[in-house]
Amino acid sequence: MSNFVAWLQSIYRTEAWVYPLFAVVLITMLVHAATRVVMKRLAVRLARTRTFWDDALILAAQGPAAVLTWVLGLSIACELVAPHARSDVFDYIDPARRLAIIALLTWFLVNLINRSAEALTAGDQDRTPVDVTTATAISRLLKMSVWVTAALVALQSLGISISGVLAFGGVGGIAVGFAAKDLLANFFGGLMIYLDRPFAVGDWVRSPDRNIEGTVEHIGWRLTTIRTFDKRPLYVPNSAFATISVENPSRMSHRRIHETIGLRREDARLLPDVLAAVQGMLQQHTQIDANQTLMVHFDRFGDSSLDFFVYCFTKTTVWTEYHQVKQDVLLNIVEIVHAHGAAIAYPVRRLSTELRADSSLDARVGQCSPMKDTHQADRAITLSRN
Repeated sequence: MSNFVAWLQSIYRTEAWVYPLFAVVLITMLVHAATRVVMKRLAVRLARTRTFWDDALILAAQGPAAVLTWVLGLSIACELVAPHARSDVFDYIDPARRLAIIALLTWFLVNLINRSAEALTAGDQDRTPVDVTTATAISRLLKMSVWVTAALVALQSLGISISGVLAFGGVGGIAVGFAAKDLLANFFGGLMIYLDRPFAVGDWVRSPDRNIEGTVEHIGWRLTTIRTFDKRPLYVPNSAFATISVENPSRMSHRRIHETIGLRREDARLLPDVLAAVQGMLQQHTQIDANQTLMVHFDRFGDSSLDFFVYCFTKTTVWTEYHQVKQDVLLNIVEIVHAHGAAIAYPVRRLSTELRADSSLDARVGQCSPMKDTHQADRAITLSRN
């Protein structure tokens, strides 16, 4: 028994560093579990508040905070093991810990930017949501700044001179600029879209210069994705928008109705009453904006009709609702025309044949000899039609 106690005492004296190591690992596990529990409870409690910044902050910090406990705990444990180990790997404990902390801080900031952008675009009952295009542009610029700053800080922590890196980047940037001018043109084209905002995600756009028309689905740094009306994706380089004209029908304030309607010539006396009734109907229509240009006028004498035009604007800009309003207006016009005893004109073609009794078609065809003159019959038929 005395020999066993002596053996335990010798182990305790020679391997005493194991016990602090075990304690550090145990404390790390307990702190990690406590951190997760505290974070979850804070997230539940902060979700009841009306502001979204605290929710974004706690949700962004959950993952990095949990990993940070292990980074600190394991680095301390490695420092305890280092004096008793014969390896050069433990010389990199401090640089690795600094790089891990920089990476965790970058992770936290990127999460915070993403969650804040999602909350801003979602909106709530008391706040108007931010435009998706603007939020995306700002979040991308902020994340790019975070990544660049993190890389520079990491290089500085490793003992690499930042001034040398920046000088090399300035010289190399010129060569890269010439080699990737198209890529840079698309990048700055995307930046101009974010700054000028000629269109946003969800807008209907078209270009009269090129065969581009559809709904904007995504605005990237190099390409803009447009879903055409036949549901095909169209990928347009951002540099193209710097050289073409772009229409944005989604931002129109009204939609126009411009139609020409013809009455019969025999309804000339009824035309003034019909015009007055149509104009009154448009002024009283609930879906027609009477504050905009509204005209109903006799326009011209058609080939077989008396034409008048209708020019007005609908209050709605929705494509399907616009066609419903236009249909209702046209049907009301038809009812007004019929109520006044008039009728919609239709194309009329009159044919007249003037042949003398002694030179009828049959006589002309009969006098034509097939062997003598084969053109006389065709000429007689042509003259009869004229």
